[in-house]
Amino acid sequence: MSRTSKRRGARRNQATGPRISGYRGIAIFLFAISGIINVLALTGSFYMLQIYDRALTSGSIPTLAALSALAVGLYLFQGLFDILRSQILVRIGARIDNELAPLAHRVAIDMPRYGYSTAEALERGRDVDTVRGFLAGPGTVALFDLPWMPLFLGFVFLLHPWLGLMTTAGALVLVGLTVATEILTRKVSNEMHQAAVKRSILADSNARNADILRAMGFGSQAVRRFEAANTRHLALQTRTSDIAGSFSGISKVVRMMLQSALLGLGAYLTIIGDLSAGAIIACSVASARALAPVDTAIGNWKGLVSARRSLARLDETLSTLDDESDVIDLPNPVADLKVESIAVVAPGSGAVLLSEVSFELKAGQALGLIGPSGGGKTSLAKGLVGVWPLLRGSVRLDGAELSQWRSDALGTHIGYLPQDVALLDGSIAENVSRFDPAPDARRIVAAAKAAGVHDLIVRLADGYQTALGPSGTNLSAGQRQRIGLARALYGNPFLIVLDEPNSNLDAEGEAALTQAIVSVRERGGIVVVIAHRPSALAAVDVVGVVQGGKLVAFGPKNEILPDIRRPVAVPAAMGAGAGAGASLLRAGAAVAGPASV
Repeated sequence: MSRTSKRRGARRNQATGPRISGYRGIAIFLFAISGIINVLALTGSFYMLQIYDRALTSGSIPTLAALSALAVGLYLFQGLFDILRSQILVRIGARIDNELAPLAHRVAIDMPRYGYSTAEALERGRDVDTVRGFLAGPGTVALFDLPWMPLFLGFVFLLHPWLGLMTTAGALVLVGLTVATEILTRKVSNEMHQAAVKRSILADSNARNADILRAMGFGSQAVRRFEAANTRHLALQTRTSDIAGSFSGISKVVRMMLQSALLGLGAYLTIIGDLSAGAIIACSVASARALAPVDTAIGNWKGLVSARRSLARLDETLSTLDDESDVIDLPNPVADLKVESIAVVAPGSGAVLLSEVSFELKAGQALGLIGPSGGGKTSLAKGLVGVWPLLRGSVRLDGAELSQWRSDALGTHIGYLPQDVALLDGSIAENVSRFDPAPDARRIVAAAKAAGVHDLIVRLADGYQTALGPSGTNLSAGQRQRIGLARALYGNPFLIVLDEPNSNLDAEGEAALTQAIVSVRERGGIVVVIAHRPSALAAVDVVGVVQGGKLVAFGPKNEILPDIRRPVAVPAAMGAGAGAGASLLRAGAAVAGPASV
């Protein structure tokens, strides 16, 4: 691991604390409000005590009216504080969502690079929803009320020690049920979550491959796989709900039995003269309030477990974010690309796909990468642009490692066209401009013209404002590839990496591709092209052969591929980088050499 990576890792771990501690003050404030609410909740007990022991015994209507007016006022204050607490919790949930959802989505975008499925990545967004929903629900209110149980127990003790002991015993039983619920549901809840993720993975995979399932008639097999995963998820969910529901039912029975026992004990104490009639009612009200948070917590335990698990994952998510606040903006790269002994591993499996690859390209050069399928060409391309993290080695632009740039700033210097071109849901103009918040129409048109797709776009009914739909499915594969090329060329980036850029192109598209590569070289950019068709190599001057995860050959095109027909001189405007051996292959020329193209 490089020194930069270690420094960033330390910053990431430190960045989590402030986000969590920022809510401690609000939590203390809510705890104080909960104290006021719980003190005011004693209104009913005191009211009953005074009604039975003072108003009824004295027969005074003014006393009854005064007590009632005071009780109504206290109840209104309790209701206002209850509303205030509820609204604060809702707004805290919204604030957490507003702060964490974009950060969680950033991580979700990165997770597939490390071997996670799309469904697993989207779970980070659902975690934010889970936490927000729990904060606005009764479970959080019960957690703030639980610490105030001793207040009500103390009140019952003041009425009579026996009543206090019985209420305390009932509270201990309910707390024991809560602990048992936690112990029995923890493992099952984790298994249920994993089953839910697996079900989501299958659903996402089936939806993405709907055409294949329909065309080749194995949709029923896909449904059966989903059904098996869904059945397991439902079984675990049912088991979790059964455990939580059973303990919730038991806690309600215990509460009702305790209420009746307290009434019975209170009646006995009244008969023997140790308790007043009003104290019986006051004890019943206070004990019910004391035990209600425990009962509510048990009833919402499933949500509590989910929220706690989501919080843990979000904390883990935040710890992976790069803190780029102290990264210095570097000057735009203009000189060279250096690849120094890089190794690339497969996300998830950790298998080494590429190792000890080194080369250097100067401004104005274009490299064509050839070799057998599975040799490591695409892995090299993803390593060059930072899509896949490097196991070791470095990729440098003008001597600076990629990690020394802020990610947004680095993106303006890189253009990338992957094998599977995916356009985002939006207009053509938005996709070409990479959803720039302040797009320049002239740069959009210039990129489209450089990719040879401007005329195709303006022939569409809505031109550059044509809505593409999810993944750009409204266009053909060739049209998507050419718009993807325009996106890669937008803003004249210094390094452009094209992975099989002509796989879906016709002759007109291939000619536009060749001209685009020539134009990049003429302005002093660097192009890396992965090719299986010889026409993609027409404008490159350097060729590398990737085989078995190694760069087995690298050099001028006319030395690596000796059978070049009708070479054409490279224009001088391409710069000093296009040195000895630089020549152009005419589109469609047959190429033979150490590796077939």
